[in-house]
Amino acid sequence: MKINYYSFFLMTFIVLFNINALFSQNDQNFTIILDAGHGGKDPGNSYHGYTEKDIALKTTLKVGAFLEKLPDFKVIYTRTSDVFIELANRPKIANKANANLFVSIHCNSVKNFQPYGTETFVMGLSRTDLNLEVAKSENSVIFLEDNFKEKYQGFDPNKPESLIGLTIMQEENLNNSIILATEIQDNFTNNLNRNSRGIKQQPLWVLDAVYMPSVLIELGFLSNKEEGEYLNSESGQDQMALQIANAIVAYKKKYYGSAYANSTPMQNNTETVSVTTTANTTTYKVQLLASSKNIPMNTSNFKGLSKITNTYENEIYRYMYGETGSLDEAKLLQAEAKMVGFSDAFIVTSN
Repeated sequence: MKINYYSFFLMTFIVLFNINALFSQNDQNFTIILDAGHGGKDPGNSYHGYTEKDIALKTTLKVGAFLEKLPDFKVIYTRTSDVFIELANRPKIANKANANLFVSIHCNSVKNFQPYGTETFVMGLSRTDLNLEVAKSENSVIFLEDNFKEKYQGFDPNKPESLIGLTIMQEENLNNSIILATEIQDNFTNNLNRNSRGIKQQPLWVLDAVYMPSVLIELGFLSNKEEGEYLNSESGQDQMALQIANAIVAYKKKYYGSAYANSTPMQNNTETVSVTTTANTTTYKVQLLASSKNIPMNTSNFKGLSKITNTYENEIYRYMYGETGSLDEAKLLQAEAKMVGFSDAFIVTSN
């Protein structure tokens, strides 16, 4: 019987890696690999003056900026500038760091300029929804690398049998990958009213080779001029990045809990709020402003923010944004409020 030593080594490594992961889940830092797609001599797709590698990088850095403001999060980037990173090296960075999540960010395109919307891919075994064109597009960067035939063991993105062969190499983290993808897509749809094209399983090399839950996000279609304009804008990138960061925080909270200290001071100018985080007793909101006037609570009066509430005491109206039982999520709400123009927004609590 002929032994496939490459497959044997790969499966052995997966087993050893997952055993190691069991002992590392309680590490203080929750490590995220943020992978900006393409870069350098690989521009990705380009339509209407919008280039994928630039939008992917800017959005990825914004996701990292949100997460880096939170305690217990460690962010590692596969690239932070316009450089070419070989496809094989991106998952190596994640595996070496023993990361908790791998998130790759891209933009979509098709020859038809009409399609629009977000979609998130996971590595999976199902071939019922196999989109070979997407798989070919995201894997084709292999051809720009030196010695790609030897490095990728004969893998050819243009051959369906190669793509299908990838699907037998990883399933350990599929469920968690789908859960993270669901969080991301739900945030895009529910909070930004983006059209969701769903969660799809595809044989993508960059997802296959990492040994932790992983997703590849297509932010939208640059071939659609209106959507490309949105993704190329500062505000569009801010909004998309915040929803991705929120999804990562929600995933961490669900599977890893909180390792924060019992008392965390939140300071804004001269005001300090001490937070005691006992289970299910603390509610966090973000105060946007205080006024003697009763301001109608519609989105146009609050720079597009929704879920506004207010209190009235001592002839002063205080206007709050959002409500959550998670300090992580409250900090992201605060960051969002500052991003749209409420520079003095700060977190308040109630029991």
